[in-house]
Amino acid sequence: MSVIAVIGSQWGDEGKGKVVDFLSERADFVARFNGGNNAGHTVINEFGTFKIHLVPSGIFVKKTVGLIGGGVVIDPAVLIEEIEMLNKAGVNVDGRLWISPRSHMIMPYHKILDGLYEEAKGAGATGTTRRGIGPVFADKVSYNGIRWTDFSSDTFEGRLQTQLEIKNKIIVALGGEALKYKTVRDEYRGYYGKIKPYIKELFSIVQDGLKMGKTFLLEQAMGTFLDNDWGTYPFVTASTTIPSAASAGLGIPPKYITSVIGVTKAYTTRVGAGPLPTEIHDTASDVYKKFGEVAATTGRTRRVGWLDLEIVRTAAELSGMTEICLTKLDVLSGLKEIQFCIGYKLNGKPVRYADVDAYGLDKVECIYESFPGWSEDISKAKSFEELPVNTQKYVKMIEEAAGVPVKWIGVGPKREETIRR
Repeated sequence: MSVIAVIGSQWGDEGKGKVVDFLSERADFVARFNGGNNAGHTVINEFGTFKIHLVPSGIFVKKTVGLIGGGVVIDPAVLIEEIEMLNKAGVNVDGRLWISPRSHMIMPYHKILDGLYEEAKGAGATGTTRRGIGPVFADKVSYNGIRWTDFSSDTFEGRLQTQLEIKNKIIVALGGEALKYKTVRDEYRGYYGKIKPYIKELFSIVQDGLKMGKTFLLEQAMGTFLDNDWGTYPFVTASTTIPSAASAGLGIPPKYITSVIGVTKAYTTRVGAGPLPTEIHDTASDVYKKFGEVAATTGRTRRVGWLDLEIVRTAAELSGMTEICLTKLDVLSGLKEIQFCIGYKLNGKPVRYADVDAYGLDKVECIYESFPGWSEDISKAKSFEELPVNTQKYVKMIEEAAGVPVKWIGVGPKREETIRR
């Protein structure tokens, strides 16, 4: 039995979708345990190119069963769209995708309030995806949430009516338009009718699987430094993103997690507001253009920077990373010089990530070192030895700094464009 947690060691967008996709070939179960459709994983395989937000990225392997745990918040419209997209592409998920009845639903008022709160904050806005994630998690912990199980216990309508009475007052006070009970009720009844065949209590599935020695692949949403406790608060997500969240969000006891794979991009990106110490501000520079990316969920252009090894090192320590999957190494090809941050100073004194808050992190001075780059196209390399010498040095430097071996190296976006060491 093995339970493998796949996490992002930065601010998300590290390439976890691709990693879960190629690792799922040896998994019996692939599972989402946190977050919601604010996470977007891009998968490219023989079925096509997919941007997935809720269904586990390992669903493409026919023998694999996908699980969406109670720690995930679900926008029903997005989930239905993904299921239909996958079935249409020939990836039949019927009978092998199960959703916990404990998971909370994102309601229309959550998305409305997410936007109104951001607008009300003005210059202090935190850069949310406006998918309703923060408000639905706030309802969850304040006993105002609505779960799938409320349909089976006949409490849905009463809970919805109560919540609309509360939420409409806030929406109107912030300049929005009140929602109508019957419209929302009928819409969500329709959603439930389509999703009901996939709803099943996961506790026995998980526990029986562990006892039978099955392999679980746990797919984290977002990245380590968007964690609600350990991230750059308040510029974070609403859920816990480190591997411990799998215990609460899926029912996996901590002692069963056998390995933690930290997906690490060869440079650093971030979407939305918040500190990014190694950020490249010169948008006209060749490096900025080379690193430029568009977020899978929001369509926003990601902010970019050099690799921040203090961030990767902290993630390794915090999550107990046992190995690293280095992604997008091919993007660095063609650079004459590659910079990377080995640590921080604040007011002339060395500091670590954990020594400062988000506002202090925004003021740190990065300590940079550099490597000579390489000009070769590495996308066709099949082994570590086939990589240019300078590329090999860059990889070895990362694993030495993080204290974790680099076991996989992504040299392109496709599943097969991955070197296993």
